[in-house]
Amino acid sequence: MADKKAQLIIEGAAPVELPVLTGTVGPDVIDVRSLTSTGHFTFDPGFMSTASCESKITYIDGDKGILLHRGYPIEQLAEKSDYLETCYLLLNGELPTAEQKAQFVSTVKNHTMVHEQLKSFLNGFRRDAHPMAIMCGVVGALSAFYHDSLDINDPHHREISAVRLVAKMPTIAAMVYKYSIGQPLMYPRNDLSYSENFLHMMFNTPCEIKPISPVLAKAMDRIFILHADHEQNASTSTVRLAGSTGANPFACIAAGIAALWGPAHGGANEAVLTMLDEIGDVSNVEKFLAKAKDKNDPFKLMGFGHRVYKNFDPRAKVMKQSADEVLDLLGVENNPTLQVAKELEKAALADPYFAEKKLFPNVDFYSGIILEAMGFPTSMFTPIFALSRTVGWISQWKEMIGDPQLKIGRPRQLYNGETLRDYVDIENR
Repeated sequence: MADKKAQLIIEGAAPVELPVLTGTVGPDVIDVRSLTSTGHFTFDPGFMSTASCESKITYIDGDKGILLHRGYPIEQLAEKSDYLETCYLLLNGELPTAEQKAQFVSTVKNHTMVHEQLKSFLNGFRRDAHPMAIMCGVVGALSAFYHDSLDINDPHHREISAVRLVAKMPTIAAMVYKYSIGQPLMYPRNDLSYSENFLHMMFNTPCEIKPISPVLAKAMDRIFILHADHEQNASTSTVRLAGSTGANPFACIAAGIAALWGPAHGGANEAVLTMLDEIGDVSNVEKFLAKAKDKNDPFKLMGFGHRVYKNFDPRAKVMKQSADEVLDLLGVENNPTLQVAKELEKAALADPYFAEKKLFPNVDFYSGIILEAMGFPTSMFTPIFALSRTVGWISQWKEMIGDPQLKIGRPRQLYNGETLRDYVDIENR
């Protein structure tokens, strides 16, 4: 709501009054939509000071280390909820009743299989392709297999597409992995939970079906919850921008996957493992900590600190608990990478330099450790992130499509190129 005004003084022009909008929580926002009438735009590279939309889904206070989904603290959801219940919350705005949850879980389970012809589509990719390259293609292609529900103006179609995406992403991610290593694709099982089913499809084979550890299933579920949504980040903004054109939801999520693939975004936990491999041995930890503190050394501690959270990452505390549980179960004795991770965590937390700069281990550090311990190759870390984030993307997409003020995204620019000039024939250049 607008209950205050800001005044913009432009030299040589009359003052411009701009409404100041107040949300339910967080900083006020200056509404600059009418600024174009003055012949001016704002200039904000990276959108560091720009609110691109209104949303009721996720709230972050980076200074205080707060992350809320529909008002619920992420710590409570990670401790007391499960991923599919969190999905329902993000998609619908409220926690489900027992009956609503049972119905939602049943619906998701009944949509976990993908069209059998997708196997043929998969065969068109090289087996050594990066899993994210295949994920982009396969998810975009879903609109060719499920074109019976692509009317974005039909609420029922939007619901069907949302459920299909949440249900099928684990199947697709596991298919991509199995394809890369030449193993038979595993069909989903409706008797397993969401996280159990993913682990089953990833690591079981037709000739050996192993039971899924409850500890590992819980850790996987927490990874899904803690990555489910994170406000207007690069990939979510990409989904919204694509969706503002009227593109179908599968195309929008494929666009989000492409944005997430960037190493500065979804590739962070993969970068953690690359760093741990570079350190190599616990005896090198102190040397690399010194390199991280040296301003003239390009080495950086990956998985420490966060662009949004200036104090601590509220997801990291929960993820550390899962990391400890997984490592207690699986051990680190025979894994040099995990030994380095444990020693690096201990040494960095004890070093005043990192404490003063608030460079604490973040969610990517611990999720990388967990996934490594569970046997996931680093190339699958970002697809797992995409799998987790799909419900956030589709929730943001649904919210945007239902906004009566929806306009196609069209950022402006500060032009610094050549001014008007005449074409010169090639023989005179």
